Amino acid sequence: MKKFFRKVHLWISVPFGVIITIICLTGGILAFEQEINEITRSNEYFVIPANEKPLPIPELMAKVSASLPDSISVTGVTISANPKKSYQVNLSKPRRASVLVNQYTGEILGRGDRTAFFGFIFRLHRWLLNPATQGAQTSVGKMLVGISTIIFVFAIITGVIIWWPKSKKMLKNRLSIKVNKGLWRFLYDLHLSGGIYVTILLLVMALTGLTWSFTWYREGFYKVFGVEMQQMGPPPQAGNQPGAQKGPQGNTTQGKGSKRGGGNQYIRWDNVVFELKQRNPEFRSITISDGKASVSVNKYGNQRASDSYNFNERTGEITDISLYKDQPDSSKIRGWIYSVHVGDWGGLLTKILYFIACIIGASLPVTGYYLWIKRITKKKK
Repeated sequence: MKKFFRKVHLWISVPFGVIITIICLTGGILAFEQEINEITRSNEYFVIPANEKPLPIPELMAKVSASLPDSISVTGVTISANPKKSYQVNLSKPRRASVLVNQYTGEILGRGDRTAFFGFIFRLHRWLLNPATQGAQTSVGKMLVGISTIIFVFAIITGVIIWWPKSKKMLKNRLSIKVNKGLWRFLYDLHLSGGIYVTILLLVMALTGLTWSFTWYREGFYKVFGVEMQQMGPPPQAGNQPGAQKGPQGNTTQGKGSKRGGGNQYIRWDNVVFELKQRNPEFRSITISDGKASVSVNKYGNQRASDSYNFNERTGEITDISLYKDQPDSSKIRGWIYSVHVGDWGGLLTKILYFIACIIGASLPVTGYYLWIKRITKKKK
């Protein structure tokens, strides 16, 4: 039986190994997009407080608006609980555009949306640089990523069957990676034993990632959790979206795009932010736009979870509250799928574990190719 599964494992893996390596490697990089940005661009993401308190939102937005072209306006702002972290001010265009602003001086520090490098990595991870054209539901790149992910799932399962030891004595040997017995033995152990250590994490990433590739799979996946697709909008994009203004379930919001001179709405924003801080002293971040605000408070679990508020734009009075704990499952499932897929549901620890799993996952096709070619060469000799 194992001989049969060895053949299945080999011949389904060989055609898609390179794509699987690309998906795993780019996924590992995207998992730390925010952290990499904050390290490499620390002078933009972090500020030295120049005053005891940040500038009032009306004054701050006036400074930002004055530096923008007339065709672009401020649509919202995200405020971190960390007083040393710069504000992210969202703009009306282009799509998902934002800037990082020093909240103590009003100086624009840099772009807040995704950089060209991470945009390239995301497109490679999601569509193999071949996204769907406008109006199309899929593309060749998207299909190849989805099919490769399905193949990866079967390759993992067949790999576990091949690896499974016949006795407890063999188990110890199958779990060890020997580094002092030559390159072939090291790569052999890394392929078999290394893959076993990260099997669960790789399966979790693959099975959740497929929800962005196939509608039929997404519908079935949601039904497992008792959620009907009719209750939901399109799924959120995989990958971090630092330039997007995140609403209650991670949805992006766009402003009306009109340039306002008086800034009266920003006075209301200031009042609403003050009240939300009073109501949520342990908030992680507050995002506010015209008539809407969201407060992120979860340190662990669904990282897109937030309490949402509606307020009167003329008076600043909060008119409606939707707490995350009271929201229906259909509103929570997309955020949970995203958080589980990228590994940030458990904080930095799970992100590190996911990154290690991605690196090992990317190495599996490479080591598999090496062992396969070595075996063919040995047979010919």
